[in-house]
Amino acid sequence: MVVVGAGLSGLACALHLLGAGREVTVVEREDHPGGRAGRLDLDGFRIDTGPTVLTMPDLIDEALGAVGESVADRLDLVPLDPAYRARFADGSTIDVRTGREEMAAEVARVAGEREADGYLRLRDWLTRLYEVEMRSFIDARVDSPLDLLRPDLLRLLALGGFGRLAPAVGRRVRDERLRRIFSFQSLYAGVAPESALAAYAVIAYMDTVAGVYFPRGGMRALGEALAGAVAKAGGTLRYGDPVTRLERSGDRVTAVVTGKGERLPCGQVVLTPDLAAAHRMLGHTPQRPVPLRHSPSAVVLHLGTDRTWRGWGHHTISFGGAWQRTFTEIIRDGTTMSDPSLLVTQPTRTDPSLAPEERHLLYVLAPAPNLSAGGIDWDREGPRYRDHLVGVLEERGLTGLGDSIRAERLVTPADWARQGLAHGTPFSLAHTFAQTGPFRPRNTVPGTANAVLAGCGTSPGVGLPTVLISGKLAAATVVRRAGGRR
Repeated sequence: MVVVGAGLSGLACALHLLGAGREVTVVEREDHPGGRAGRLDLDGFRIDTGPTVLTMPDLIDEALGAVGESVADRLDLVPLDPAYRARFADGSTIDVRTGREEMAAEVARVAGEREADGYLRLRDWLTRLYEVEMRSFIDARVDSPLDLLRPDLLRLLALGGFGRLAPAVGRRVRDERLRRIFSFQSLYAGVAPESALAAYAVIAYMDTVAGVYFPRGGMRALGEALAGAVAKAGGTLRYGDPVTRLERSGDRVTAVVTGKGERLPCGQVVLTPDLAAAHRMLGHTPQRPVPLRHSPSAVVLHLGTDRTWRGWGHHTISFGGAWQRTFTEIIRDGTTMSDPSLLVTQPTRTDPSLAPEERHLLYVLAPAPNLSAGGIDWDREGPRYRDHLVGVLEERGLTGLGDSIRAERLVTPADWARQGLAHGTPFSLAHTFAQTGPFRPRNTVPGTANAVLAGCGTSPGVGLPTVLISGKLAAATVVRRAGGRR
């Protein structure tokens, strides 16, 4: 059994397969585990280049539990309180607290008791939505529209899950700042809040109710933890060896061939690269009546500084004054945000060991159009946009940011494309209705009897929790297909 890619979906898949008694070899092109949860070591700064927000650690625990281990064995997770600090153009701030009463008190402080009551109704709705979706539509096989026909479908309909996200949130809280806090997550799914299904409020549940965590050692610790458990359970991990092609006999993949010229025979294979790359390996062209639509991309600015700033949390969402216009610009018009909303992460607030002594890390994420939506020459415009973002952050309170920078790395959609990500986006396919649930590319491929897909391009979708589930579902498909064979 070969798993191609030691990203989080591939490692989760390997753990579940090992737990089912399979022999597993994981082949990874990089010299370390983690996949898109990547790493960059720069002048003593230990930088996470992928996701920075960790939610639902019970899914990590489930993957480790497949081989008799737990999160407590492998990771030191710190719950973040607040999960986020939201800063707005009018100068106000709201701390997003995980505790029910603590967040209700925060909402009452900034928006009044009526809004606090609305928040409690919103929280209860998010919780019910999560319970229904997780057991029947996220952590479950949904290969066909017929698979939706289960009792929880009626519950999801009754909860308004097939309505639109922004109006659903707006019916419960009226304050525009709160509406943004509980709907901006739809951008993770590649859709504006006004257009996104209300079902995607489940992402807000993960962020604002289930809580946000940070692993000491940085997000890279996740890949190291899962890979360590794979090795301990008897799996083989091969780093620095890209897969160049697959050998086939009829409808079966018979071997994986690596860049070092080695041939790894396989009875089953799991492919976790970007969806387009996986299909190219298999020689398969998806047949869909409507072309796949990819999510917006992001410009990320990694900064090592010689100072820090008060009033900014581990995670801070710096909202611009514009809102709906922002989504129009990056999704429809293919331009950068004229009044940007930014995610600013300071991991050294929680773990100072990630930077040299008296130094600090900043991660700035600016949503941006993907390469198919916009005609921006990022190699030329990227440095200018970098200067613009630094200027915006200085105006919003990070005074002296430009002069404080001691190390930096800019990542644009062009850089994501050079890493092999389709249309220059790390967020894969957008979660439109036509690319959700049974309409999203499945983890099996027509014409191939023993290849399974995992990762954010397939079910259940984009995000750290869902790629872990994707690995679990891929492992279940392998076991089901192989029956008793090892």
